[in-house]
Amino acid sequence: MSAGGLSKTRLGRMHDVMAGHVERGAVPGLVTLVSRRGEVHVDAIGMKAAGGSDPMRRDTLFRIASVTKPVTAAAAMILVEECKRRLDEPVDRLLPELANRKVLRRLDSPLDDTVPAKRPITLRDLLTFRLGLGAVMAPPDTYPVQKAMAEAGVAPGPNLPSHGPDEMMKRFGSLPLLHQPGEKWMYHSGSTYWAC
Repeated sequence: MSAGGLSKTRLGRMHDVMAGHVERGAVPGLVTLVSRRGEVHVDAIGMKAAGGSDPMRRDTLFRIASVTKPVTAAAAMILVEECKRRLDEPVDRLLPELANRKVLRRLDSPLDDTVPAKRPITLRDLLTFRLGLGAVMAPPDTYPVQKAMAEAGVAPGPNLPSHGPDEMMKRFGSLPLLHQPGEKWMYHSGSTYWAC
């Protein structure tokens, strides 16, 4: 462990894992940054574009979307690191709207054709988008739950919701889950719920 708190062994492992993503072609390149107790480590790996020759640099600019997701995830992980939250603790106490969930039997089920969730939703579920709720990749109104999400004003789409955090959580809480917590990844706003 160095004086600032960054272990060369851990940084080496992180580099190897990130370089593996580049080598497998998952991304053409990436930049990682770790800052701990005043020590900063930056690692630029790969190229700016697939098949390109312009290398990734420390100051490479990136376009990112859904900025609240990584910011909220980083904040949550700070709380985990400080032992103020645990990844596998239920979020029921902090987000009561997500407690005692019901899960649709099938995606095409009517909204009242549900079973109880097998377990509570955890912080890990929120951060990994496996809470059981998310975007249904089908044309709008294909399934009853899509219509319910639209009516509740929480359907995925290009427009930001106009509801405050408490109202958003109330609306999400009124819907059944599409999958059991932890069972399936679905893109949506899982980590943003934590911010609410």
